Amino acid sequence: MARQRLERPREQMLEAAMSAITEHGLAELTMAALARRLGTSGGHLLYYFGSKDQLLLETLVWSETRLAPRRAGLLSVEGSAQDRLRAYVELYLPTSQGDPRWLLWVDVWSRTLAVPELRETQAELDLAWHETLVALLPEAGDDFSVRLRAMLDGFSTQLVIGVPGLTRDQVIEHALALFRP
Repeated sequence: MARQRLERPREQMLEAAMSAITEHGLAELTMAALARRLGTSGGHLLYYFGSKDQLLLETLVWSETRLAPRRAGLLSVEGSAQDRLRAYVELYLPTSQGDPRWLLWVDVWSRTLAVPELRETQAELDLAWHETLVALLPEAGDDFSVRLRAMLDGFSTQLVIGVPGLTRDQVIEHALALFRP
């Protein structure tokens, strides 16, 4: 197979990584397989990212950056505090079992133990969700945001791996019950 020169190398690599995660999950994502998918070399990927850890982190950042306008749009949601909270939770949660964005979150969290440099970027991404929730529900405050997001992270992990008996709708109801304006 002839190697090709990518027009937008970094963007195309991140798109291909997300697409591969969507199709096969993280377990099958290797630098070599991603390079084959792109028609380039593993060395070319390493040139851009340095490691699989960095590729995964940058794919998560890329994914969250693409979601940022929708997260910012939450601030214009009208209605009751419960309506605003529901909109936030619906955007926050995985859309389905195997949701690639959430697979990345879970994987990056687990890698921060071995690769502490990942922790800072992950914390910045998490802070954006915190700040959005505090701005969306100022009457709830910082403590509520911390508790809610911890609860949602736990439920999201269960949803993304497909724990039987738990539905997205149930998680939304748990979140709404946690907030008593």
